[in-house]
Amino acid sequence: MDLKAAIEAEHSKSQTNKIVRYIGDDKKKFKELVTVFLQSEYRVTQRAAWPLSEIAIAHNDLIVPYLKKLVEILKATDQHPAIPRNILRIFSAIDIPEKYHGELIDICFGFITEVKHPIAVRAFAITVASHICSHYPELKNELVMVLEELRKYPQPPAITVRIKSAVKQLNMNK
Repeated sequence: MDLKAAIEAEHSKSQTNKIVRYIGDDKKKFKELVTVFLQSEYRVTQRAAWPLSEIAIAHNDLIVPYLKKLVEILKATDQHPAIPRNILRIFSAIDIPEKYHGELIDICFGFITEVKHPIAVRAFAITVASHICSHYPELKNELVMVLEELRKYPQPPAITVRIKSAVKQLNMNK
């Protein structure tokens, strides 16, 4: 399968599933998908983010060599929301190596507190931040304070649910 052509051809759940089935847990095919994701034009990168996240979540070991690059991508501000949404989705579903905790927590706090970001990006950022902060007592309190402040204002249901879940998780682990 020509992955780039398949991604360009159609952006749908069925096409994503075809790509996911084709790649499976094959490291070489996954590397090809990552290359398409990293080196393609805007629209292809946006579309490649979906199968990339599906495979990374199903086969965590495949994404590990690319985590540093994903963190770097999250720092960029000029990208389609599908890109940070799917990258944060990956980080919400894996055990994040400690060496990425500092950068990721800073990135997540930025997504959480800036309401201009799409709801799904903010929601995944809350989940990632709460997973990371659960390892650091001083950060737990800081994240709880930020989330409690957000609770004072009307939030979309997805954000409200994530805040409630994160605060509960962080307060249980004190």
